[in-house]
Amino acid sequence: MYVGDPQLTASQVLRTFHHDELYLFLGAAFTAVGLVSIAFAFLGRKFDAMLFWLALFAIFYGQRLWLQLGLLTLIIPPSHFFNDLRAIGNYLVPIPAFFYFEAAGFLGRSGRKIAIVLTSVFLGLAVATMLFGQRPAFQLTNNLVVIASLLALIIQSLTQKQTDRDFVIARRGIIVFVIFALFDNIGGALGYRWFIEPLGFTFFLATLGYVAAKRGLHRDQQFNALQKELEIARRIQTSILPPAYPQSPHFRVAARYVPMTAVAGDFYDFLVADQTQAGLLIADVSGHGVPAALIASMVKLAATSQRANAADPALLLAGMNSVLCGNTQEQFVTAAYVYLDAESSTLRYSAAAHPPMLLVRSGNVIELTENGLMLAAFSFATYTTADYPLEPRDRLLLYTDGILEATNAQGEEFGSTRLHTLLKQAANLSAEDAAASILSSIELWSSKSQNDDLTLLVCDYLCANTPSPGAYLADPAEALA
Repeated sequence: MYVGDPQLTASQVLRTFHHDELYLFLGAAFTAVGLVSIAFAFLGRKFDAMLFWLALFAIFYGQRLWLQLGLLTLIIPPSHFFNDLRAIGNYLVPIPAFFYFEAAGFLGRSGRKIAIVLTSVFLGLAVATMLFGQRPAFQLTNNLVVIASLLALIIQSLTQKQTDRDFVIARRGIIVFVIFALFDNIGGALGYRWFIEPLGFTFFLATLGYVAAKRGLHRDQQFNALQKELEIARRIQTSILPPAYPQSPHFRVAARYVPMTAVAGDFYDFLVADQTQAGLLIADVSGHGVPAALIASMVKLAATSQRANAADPALLLAGMNSVLCGNTQEQFVTAAYVYLDAESSTLRYSAAAHPPMLLVRSGNVIELTENGLMLAAFSFATYTTADYPLEPRDRLLLYTDGILEATNAQGEEFGSTRLHTLLKQAANLSAEDAAASILSSIELWSSKSQNDDLTLLVCDYLCANTPSPGAYLADPAEALA
């Protein structure tokens, strides 16, 4: 009988519904769990094969449960197609199940081969049913293969020695499900219909849910602990950066430091900061995050150990390189150092594979390059110092490569040309305002999608009574000749 049959009464429909309502709910629940699980399998940082196969197992099982319900028989008129579809559902359900057991480690070393062989058998039964229709021999073969596989699975599970509590809990769920499934399949082979397997599957999913929830809570606790440790690391790293440059009649220095993550590999320091001298260091450790931050702390120590050489940039960088070589786990450091002397109106500059320092004078931007090899990479590296005259209202910019390499939505880098333009546009701003303007322009360019640490130092050189950068004086080509 089906709904269109005039002999079917409302009481028969209601009685069938009450008989099937638990399985209707379980079928919907299994399908929902499967859909959520399959989303998590793909949305995680790494594809989770075990979760993927479990999701397919749950979805197939839920759909098969609905196909077997009497209520569906009342809705759909009798047909060979519907009967074949039910049988095909039975044959497809075990396929993701055995791949899940293999991914979870319950099938031993030969798990992949076993899963492939069983998949071939069940796919063969499904294809045979599609071609020739449902046959008792197909169902009997299915029952016997499933019974043998479940017996082997339960034996394998019981013989595995595991001390991990989550594994033990999941194994109990599998054992309960296997026992219930054995009852149904043995009954099916003998011509009985007990239909208690869904209850075992419910217990199986419940144990996996418990394990997943427990592991999720543990991951959250680990994540919170890690966040606290990163916050402490951030505070420690911030503490190694110098405070604001002291008041000076000759120098105005503004610094900006924006790490890509909680901690970074960029670093700057004021090795000299008095009334007539300034020694500005900027460095960039390869890589990002905690490893780079640890090396940045070593750069701080290396620079401090060379403070006696602050007036000689080449000697200072060579000393830092000697301290760092062999101690940075194959990470390297680029750096630039400039020493300014107001009494002699000169600057001395040297760098180690770092982007060129920029000098703004008379509205023009000049690149100062005096590069040697990167720090911490070659013990034989040597460095040279370049001397330049200083003019009142000169502005210097030291920066890390994150400034130049900031990319927009189209993947285009900010580049040195745009940076030169920014410096010209900010010529009449104070050092603090110029630094803020440059940084905000970089962030706007990259749509706040930062892909590297950003650090810059702006230094204005003034005569004792010079009020602001204002108008520039000498021609840069003549001044640097």
